[in-house]
Amino acid sequence: MKAQDHKQTQDEVVIEAKKLIRKGQFEVAITAIKETLSIESDHIEAMYCMAICHRHLKSTEDALFSIKRLLAVEPGFARAYQERGYVFMMIDETASATVAFEKAVHLNPSLYGSWQALSEMPNYPQAKLAKAQAVWLKSLPPELVGVASYIYEEKLLKAETLCRSFLKRVPHHPEAMRLLARLADRFQILNEAEFLLESCVEFQPDFIHARFDYVGVLHKRQKFDKALEQAKRLNESDPNNPAFTVSLANAEQATGDFDAAIKNFQLALKNVPLNPSLHVSLGHALKTIGRTNEAINAYRDAYKVQPNFGDAYWSLANLKTYQFTEDEITKMREAETAPEMDIIDQVQICFALGKSLEDQKNYAESFKYYERGNMLKKQKDRYDSSRIEAELDFQINTFDKAFFADRTATGIEAADPIFIVGLPRAGSTLLEQILASHSMVDGTMELFNIIGMSNRLSGGHWSDESTSNYPEILGNLSPNDLSKMGEEYIEDTRRHRQGAPFFIDKMPNNFRHIGLIHMILPNAKIIDARRHPMACCFSAYKQFFAEGQEFSYNLEDIGRYYQHYVEVMAHWDDALPGRILRVQHEDVIDDLETQVHRILDYCGLPFEQACIDFHKTERAVRTPSSEQVRQPIYQSGMSVWKNYEPYLGPLKEALK
Repeated sequence: MKAQDHKQTQDEVVIEAKKLIRKGQFEVAITAIKETLSIESDHIEAMYCMAICHRHLKSTEDALFSIKRLLAVEPGFARAYQERGYVFMMIDETASATVAFEKAVHLNPSLYGSWQALSEMPNYPQAKLAKAQAVWLKSLPPELVGVASYIYEEKLLKAETLCRSFLKRVPHHPEAMRLLARLADRFQILNEAEFLLESCVEFQPDFIHARFDYVGVLHKRQKFDKALEQAKRLNESDPNNPAFTVSLANAEQATGDFDAAIKNFQLALKNVPLNPSLHVSLGHALKTIGRTNEAINAYRDAYKVQPNFGDAYWSLANLKTYQFTEDEITKMREAETAPEMDIIDQVQICFALGKSLEDQKNYAESFKYYERGNMLKKQKDRYDSSRIEAELDFQINTFDKAFFADRTATGIEAADPIFIVGLPRAGSTLLEQILASHSMVDGTMELFNIIGMSNRLSGGHWSDESTSNYPEILGNLSPNDLSKMGEEYIEDTRRHRQGAPFFIDKMPNNFRHIGLIHMILPNAKIIDARRHPMACCFSAYKQFFAEGQEFSYNLEDIGRYYQHYVEVMAHWDDALPGRILRVQHEDVIDDLETQVHRILDYCGLPFEQACIDFHKTERAVRTPSSEQVRQPIYQSGMSVWKNYEPYLGPLKEALK
């Protein structure tokens, strides 16, 4: 029997067990579940059903044991915490029940039972909020509660299928549209998410949930002025709601009003001082404008509020210049091994421990934590390299000189953009800082416009990658289509500019879309930020990314990704000769002035000394390298990977 068939059989047994549970036949259900667990001991739903059966049979110790076993395998399984709450309520352990229900709704806010239980807890301070959430969920069609739950449980294909099916029967249902927008957001189909949420708030201006999500999507689409307008409207509807205050602060920060953002983060903290995420958000705002010491204090406040809050420790490590104290290292070690740790907290603490031990030159133990953090993150992401590799291979095999010779008059003439592409941690932020120091160039950020276009061209179901039309569709686009896309790019990115003739788009992953860029913006400049493969790959391996870059959490995966990047860039050199300027990071470090002249000549810009003195340029830098590019060129980071060479065999093998 094939492994997949085997698993399907066990899933079917659990489905039958759930039917028995609904009929109250708990002993019979337990017999079926035990059979499944004897074959597949870590079957999540089977362990969950076992806990339910034991609770109904009043075998509370057995129920708690099943839940503990389940959470050891899947720490983020929200329904297990809800079940634990029910068990604790049975034995009158109200405080423990409250903690369990709070954890459940933190992981999955669509759990009606947990909200209802919290609303009935004696002297519970957030009872009113819990009741409102319970009433809201009760008012929704059961299918939509199911969609929301699927989203939080990462069952995205099920969520999309059920949501689309519901909308066919009930068109324009606001909550269904909001949930479909949330799915579009997850797959970076942000124009679709924006349209759905804009429609929601037009149909129902008082639909607060939709407006709140709308602000977030506008922010991701980098329509910061529009996001600020919506965030102000949201905040005016309830000035005492900390979530709305934070939404406003994020919008203010994005538009460059850091003073206002910091004040609003501080205002929100007065209302919810025990929220560690808020302390970290305040720290990020302070860090971005160079107020590093204050940022450090904010990050420290976050772990004081919640000692196992991984984002606090990782934010300190991500400053790159911060040195952890021995006391902080001890706290991180204790937190990392705490039972039932949230997996992302655990991952972030592992990365922070890796950095702290690296600073102490304890490379063996440092690598142990880097390896553990990466392993946990890869398990969560379930990254599969095959789709990206197939996409890049298709471009190499299809978009050759002949392809472009047949399409010489496409796109628009604008020469404003300077794209900096490559892999993360390859030195792109340094190149951006050098160019942004020029009086004729605006620095912006990692813009998602090109990726958004490619996702929109993909078509099909968002959660089913096999239905994607990209990049094949590039061969079928008309000159008019391509010109419209070029105009759209220039118009949509205008909000990030300050009036200079040129601007930088520093999204590294755009190397996967050079064919698209060339066809819509044939006069744009493209700089390939290249770094020694071992140095580049290992630097990414020890970096926890806020989102994306799933290939970086395994040495073999990142080595294969680098190989495909090199191959596709070599292809573009052949198909579009002279189109791309390759800048080697090591050359910039060794001879800054020569490389600055070379970059400016390629961009058609006159020399300015400010590009040499880039570290003196005052601007908001929103990447992990923000503190590093505020310093002069230094050599110390060039060969860090050599300290870990004994452990990097899989990377060397993948890089060949």
